[in-house]
Amino acid sequence: MRTTADRTGIREAAMRVDVVVVGAGVSGLTAARRLRDAGLAVAVVEARDRVGGRVRTHRPGDGEPTLELGAQVVHGARNPAWDVLESDAAEPVGPGRALVATAGRVVPLGVLARLGDPPWAVEQSLLEGPPDGQGEDAPAAGRLTRGDQAEWLRQNWAADPESLSTAGMAAGRRADDVGEGRFAVRGGFDRLPGALARGLDVHCASPVRSITWSRGRVEARLDEGAVTAAAAVVTVPPPVVAGGALAIADLPARKRAAAESLRLGDAWCGVLTLSRPAPESAVVFDAEGGLGFVTSTAGSTRVLVVAKAGAAARVREAAREGPPPLGRVLPWAGDTRPEHLEAADWGADAWATGAFTYPRVGALWARAAWAEPVGDTVFFAGEATAAGVPMVQAAMASGRRAAGEVLEAVGR
Repeated sequence: MRTTADRTGIREAAMRVDVVVVGAGVSGLTAARRLRDAGLAVAVVEARDRVGGRVRTHRPGDGEPTLELGAQVVHGARNPAWDVLESDAAEPVGPGRALVATAGRVVPLGVLARLGDPPWAVEQSLLEGPPDGQGEDAPAAGRLTRGDQAEWLRQNWAADPESLSTAGMAAGRRADDVGEGRFAVRGGFDRLPGALARGLDVHCASPVRSITWSRGRVEARLDEGAVTAAAAVVTVPPPVVAGGALAIADLPARKRAAAESLRLGDAWCGVLTLSRPAPESAVVFDAEGGLGFVTSTAGSTRVLVVAKAGAAARVREAAREGPPPLGRVLPWAGDTRPEHLEAADWGADAWATGAFTYPRVGALWARAAWAEPVGDTVFFAGEATAAGVPMVQAAMASGRRAAGEVLEAVGR
C-alpha cells in the first residue's frame, strides 16, 4: 500500500481490492482507516485532485493566518477529530468583536437583543425542541418574527426557514455528544483529512462514474479503468447520485427517493485580498442577506466571506463581475482596492452540490434510508446519513458506522 495519497489517479487499467471507498472526504477516510486497520485491502478513489472533500484551507504563505474556505470550526472538546490530531491541535475560538450590518449601519451584534428575541436565542429554542423529543416536523419560519432571525438561520443552516424542519434541528442537537466550545484546528482544518489519509491507498483526480454490483462483488468504473472489490462504501452527497453524476445500478426505489429528498444548502466562500490591512478583528453578520458572515483580522489584508442560502446566490452573481464590494459591512474597506479573490463555490461544485445536508421539512425519514446498505455489498456514509448536526463529528461517525457494517458483512 502507498504511504501517501496518490494524486495522479488510477494507473492500472483494473485494480482489485477488498473494499473501494468512493470519496476522500472525512467520512470516506475515516471508513477506510477502520477497514485497513482490520486487515482489509482498501482503495479510496476521489474525484478531486486533493483529499478533504468539503474541507479546504487557504494558506497565504506570507505570514498571514490560515482561513477556511470549507468547514470552519470543530465543535466540542470531546469531538472525535481530536482523537486523530495532535494534542495541541485545538485552538479555542474567542468571541471576538461581533457586529451586525442592518438598516444601513454596522453596529454591535448585541443591538439585536434590544429588539427582543435575538436570533441566536430563537435558534437555541428551536434546537432544544420539546422535552419528549417528538416535535412537529414544521417549518422554522413559523417561529420567527423578524428578518434578522430568518437570515441568522439561513447562514447557520444553509436553508430557508420555510423548508427548515424544527424537529430535524432538535433531533440533530440531541444526537450530538461532543461537549462544549468552538475550536479552530491549529495550522488549518485540512490537517484532519491529511492525518486520516496518512498510510491509505488514495487515488485523487479519479472520479467514479458508475457502480455495478452483485452480492459480494462491486465494479466501480472510472473515466479510464475500473476498481473491483467485494464491497463499496459510497460517501458522495446524495444529490450527486440523484443527478446522475455517479450512477449506481439496481438502486432500490426507497434509496432513490432518499437521494432525491436529501438536499444540501447553497454556499459560497471567498478570501478577498485587499490593498491595505484591516484595522480591527471582527465578524460581521449581514442581516440584510447580502454577504453572510464576513471576518477580518487586525493587520491582515485577507477578508473571509462565508455566504449560505440566498446570500450565496447573490455573492456568486456579484463575483461574476469581480470581487464583491465590502464597504457596506466593513466601512473601513470602502475605499480599499481588491487585489485578489480565491473562491470555493460549493453550490456550483458538481461533487459537493452545497455546504451540508439540512433537515428539510417532510424529508426527515431520508437520512436513515440513505444510510441503509444495499445487498450487503454497497454501503453508504457521509454527513447526509448521520443523525447529528451536519458537522465533522457526524461525518466521522458515519464512516465508522459504514466500516462496521462492511466488516460484519465480510465476516471480520
